[in-house]
Amino acid sequence: MTTLVHGSDTLTRDALTVLQPGFVGTTAPDWLLRRIGEGLSSVGLFGRNIVAPEQLAALTAQLRAERDDVLVAIDEEGGDVTRLEVKQGSSFPGNYALGSVDDVELTRAVARELGRRLVQCGVDLNWAPSADVNSNAENPVIGVRSFGPDPDLVARHTVAYVDGLQGVGVAACTKHFPGHGDTNVDSHDALPRIDVDLATLHARELVPFRAAVAAGTKAVMSAHILLSALDPHRPATLSPQILTGLLRQELGFEGLIVTDGMEMQAVAATYGIERGSVLAIAAGADAICVGGGLCDEDTVLRLRDALVTAVRTGELPEERLADAAARVRALAAWTQAHRARGAGSVPGAAVQEGTAPGADIGLVAARRALKVTRGEHPHTPVTDAPYVASFTPVANFAVGDETPWGIAAELQRLLPGTETGSFDEPSVDAVLAAAGERRIVAVVRDAHRHPWMTEALDGLLAARPDTVVVEMGLNEAEPRGALHIATHGAARVCGRAAAEAVVGTGA
Repeated sequence: MTTLVHGSDTLTRDALTVLQPGFVGTTAPDWLLRRIGEGLSSVGLFGRNIVAPEQLAALTAQLRAERDDVLVAIDEEGGDVTRLEVKQGSSFPGNYALGSVDDVELTRAVARELGRRLVQCGVDLNWAPSADVNSNAENPVIGVRSFGPDPDLVARHTVAYVDGLQGVGVAACTKHFPGHGDTNVDSHDALPRIDVDLATLHARELVPFRAAVAAGTKAVMSAHILLSALDPHRPATLSPQILTGLLRQELGFEGLIVTDGMEMQAVAATYGIERGSVLAIAAGADAICVGGGLCDEDTVLRLRDALVTAVRTGELPEERLADAAARVRALAAWTQAHRARGAGSVPGAAVQEGTAPGADIGLVAARRALKVTRGEHPHTPVTDAPYVASFTPVANFAVGDETPWGIAAELQRLLPGTETGSFDEPSVDAVLAAAGERRIVAVVRDAHRHPWMTEALDGLLAARPDTVVVEMGLNEAEPRGALHIATHGAARVCGRAAAEAVVGTGA
């Protein structure tokens, strides 16, 4: 058994310090405030915790009334993955749209405005950006969350995004190290495996992370993926070779290493969250993210006790836990210093679209990201209320099914009387019957990954060649329809830009 250098109170505080748990509710529960007082240094926010900017600002103020240096983290990528606007859809296009424009100053401006809104709501750690190179178009979980398939493009936009966030005092957490792009399995469901050689990993996956580290990203999030060339036995989150050997020693990263959600099946199904958390800290991680699914006090206590027990039995060196806790506190001090410099601002102010200089940058970016292709059939703008047929795939866990997507609401605003229907593997006859005599706008998401979408579009276009097709996922399939609009993402502003193009009023 290891001889403890510090007393049990210090050990318990360190164990609490490295946890980043979630909770249920739009105000902080008593148990969470109590644990913050005992040493819990971070809290993770999800869509279930957010109703409006003013409410979020009040919530973060409640947390900091208990402890003024608590880190408040969120998974706010913009685009398809939004927590700030989980019920409305994001005011910002996601990475794929920004990468398709390939203007790093635009990406920096979008990240800066997103960061400004987070700051105004009291959030200071963003589990973003995704620096994954989307080299596998069949990837079910990354897709439009990546800037694209080219490592250098992803690297330069990752750097711009980090600069934009951190320039306004929000710590960036670049993810999912060492790269989740070449997978065909969602790590929320099972353990993805990447079997490429080291040369490929260094030339592709690691390029954006090297750039992010050089740019000073304050945090990096690990991926629950098995890279056999680096560690054939353990996923990256639990691998000393990857977290300590590669990220710390080879890439020279000195900031905070955060795990992806420990309740994800890629880790939890094999190791369990307690064992997985101990192995992650031992491997070099500094903060345990948990709370997307498990979000109660019992989870926090189980993980706290598992870490304390691992130190007392000698499985986890106390120095490693103390080092991890020190890195959490160092990042908290950095964000606290930024908040102090901006103390003159009013929490909750100027957070809605259109209320501050640059607040429309998301719509500007979404319009620039559109790719419009005319088909062989003559196209005229849609001027009468159309029928919108949304072909709806199952949403991945990161995106969730709470956030609306599509263009029907935006077309309804431009053309009152627009009707819509959502279809999962529909018959063409059902769509035609629902549409009647109206022009049809078919909205798809990753049509190349769903044969039923391709089949439905083939039948629909054969019957109604004047149909407009809007692709809101990866733009991999050949353009089809009288007009084909690729939005490069399904954020609300992407839908608005597409609706403008459908009616012929696009900027």
